[in-house]
Amino acid sequence: MKKEKRFYPDYLSEIIFVVILCLEALLFLILFFPPQLGREIDFTRQYLPRPEWYFNWIFELLKYFPGEFTIFGAIIIPLFFALVVVFIPFLDKRIGLFWTRILAFSLLVVFIILTISGMV
Repeated sequence: MKKEKRFYPDYLSEIIFVVILCLEALLFLILFFPPQLGREIDFTRQYLPRPEWYFNWIFELLKYFPGEFTIFGAIIIPLFFALVVVFIPFLDKRIGLFWTRILAFSLLVVFIILTISGMV
């Protein structure tokens, strides 16, 4: 006749044994195969900061508006884009659904083109 297993101490001892084996395997992998974190830095080259991908379109606008016209590329044009996006529901009632969709689609195309050109 088989003896019925109870959680304590039978299953608990098996669980603890498996957890210890997994921790040992993990420690082995960590010690003998350390992960390469990040990229290697070359301290002889000058640092070139790059924005994240979702800010590439603004970074690209700054290339088109250098010097004293930077305020257009950094503030005025992005503010205009944001205001257009915010007021699209109100523009929809006034100028019609077709032209609102054309405006939104062209705005999206501008964002995509500037983002991709900023990555290259």
